[in-house]
Amino acid sequence: MTTSGAVNAPGRRVRSLLPTRADLAATARDPRRDLLAGLTVAVVALPLALGFGETSGLGPAAGLATAVVAGALAAVFGGSNLQVSGPTGAMTVVLVPIVAQHGTSGVLTVGLLAGLICVGLALLRAGRYMAYIPASVVEGFTLGIALVIGLQQIPNALGVPEPGGDRVLTVTWRAVEEFVQAPNWTALGLALGVAGLMLGGARWRPAVPFSILAVIAATVVAQIFRLDRAEPIGELPAGLPAPSLGFLDPSALGSLIAPAVAVAALAALESLLSAQVADGMTVGQKHDPDRELFGQGLANIAAPLFGGVPATGAIARTAVNVRTGASSRLAALTHAAVLAVIVFAAAPLVSKIPLAALAGVLLATAVRMIEVGSLRAMARATRSDAAVLVLTAVATVAFDLVYAVVIGLAVAGALALRAVAKQARIDQVDFRPDLPGEHSDEEHALLAEHIVAYRIDGPLFFAAAHRFLLELTEVADVRVVILRMSRVTTMDATGALVLKDAVEKLNRRGIVVMTSGIRAGQRQVLDSVGALELLRYEGREYATTPEAIAGARTHLQTTGLLTAVPAREHEGTGPADPRRTGRQQRPARR
Repeated sequence: MTTSGAVNAPGRRVRSLLPTRADLAATARDPRRDLLAGLTVAVVALPLALGFGETSGLGPAAGLATAVVAGALAAVFGGSNLQVSGPTGAMTVVLVPIVAQHGTSGVLTVGLLAGLICVGLALLRAGRYMAYIPASVVEGFTLGIALVIGLQQIPNALGVPEPGGDRVLTVTWRAVEEFVQAPNWTALGLALGVAGLMLGGARWRPAVPFSILAVIAATVVAQIFRLDRAEPIGELPAGLPAPSLGFLDPSALGSLIAPAVAVAALAALESLLSAQVADGMTVGQKHDPDRELFGQGLANIAAPLFGGVPATGAIARTAVNVRTGASSRLAALTHAAVLAVIVFAAAPLVSKIPLAALAGVLLATAVRMIEVGSLRAMARATRSDAAVLVLTAVATVAFDLVYAVVIGLAVAGALALRAVAKQARIDQVDFRPDLPGEHSDEEHALLAEHIVAYRIDGPLFFAAAHRFLLELTEVADVRVVILRMSRVTTMDATGALVLKDAVEKLNRRGIVVMTSGIRAGQRQVLDSVGALELLRYEGREYATTPEAIAGARTHLQTTGLLTAVPAREHEGTGPADPRRTGRQQRPARR
């Protein structure tokens, strides 16, 4: 690369993360559907934004500011056409202890720092590593999130005050207990009515926004019949605060780095998983993970300036966006714009929407998030995929998103290593077809009595190495062992150490070990643990198997176990010249 090219590389990298003309053109394809989808998402997002803001400790206004500011910036600069961003339940869990320890200014500073970290991750192209998350983890996460969303709506659907508790299962159980003691059939009827109208209407007329119609109908019914037990949203904050950096305290930055890293990790993980789930719910959509990190970074840099909490891609709102027909970023932008209008103009009207009606919307969304066909296919694929899916879903409900993904990845990785380790094989092979020269049947028998050849196939690494050691050191009482290593696909330090240990154990039993076909890429790891020097001892490393067999025959003749038999001269029947091993050897049968 030239000097000018190196200088321009960062500029090209930044430009690759910015919006393109294709993004603008996509917004003009079906604006009507995108506008309706954005309006629907705004109706769903409003109580969530207010609730998550209150739960975080910064108040409803903070949640609403996040939904407007972060939602708009992430829609413009993010890497997904369908992602809707804002405050989320998973993020509030992380923020509560930060508020308790550092106060409001600490949370705002953490959000700003987390945004900068996300931008840095985007510039480093860290988003591409999301491709290594198995599909079973993503499907399990989606199922778990759908269950959590549904369970979170139980208190509002039953019309009871939300009980205290850190776990959704605990809160749900307490809400059911309160409902049994004092049933609120009005709220339950509204919630089930809205959910039923949405699910049934979607099958009948998918293009009609039944969520909006259902919410409007529930609100009208509650007002006409004065249903006192249909609790409304309540008073909304008026307007957004002016942008300010007054919350920054340079002296506290050092103590906020660790919380900022945790918030950035959660923002990146939840946003990228949400975008991946959105891709799976559609046909033809594919997000750019690095651009998504960049957009979330900018959103989290800006949100604290308006008093907002850290934001992520929100799976519930994104699912509503997809299910109501969104096809471009216009829907997410409309969602942010509608919320902004509500803040300044329509707060009194929206405050009358029953919470039970919004609970019904999310209950229907949770049901529609569950793709039965995909779950069935994943469960039938392999037992490992089924186990990872179920474990990830259960962990999402029982713990939270971060723990669920970590557990799912750990189990999936362990199962993958187990499967790869099973591919490693060490098989005894018949070396007689490789014997150079002409030999009598008697010599063939003598050689077979004193020499055994093994072919090592597949990876020789930590997960399979000890099984290899056990099999190799149980070799019968022979005088020479030939290891054919040309089919070893990969080797780590553990594999090299185990190989060295096996050779030393065989040598102590008086068995000479010779090798053939060691690849150039394996020499460094063998040399690093001292195994290569051991294998080269007295010229016992050979480039090809015929050469190793010839060396074994020479060794047996030297020790008097085999009488020299006149044979036709063949090129390369002695030990290989160390200078010709590895890639410099001529191609030969191995």
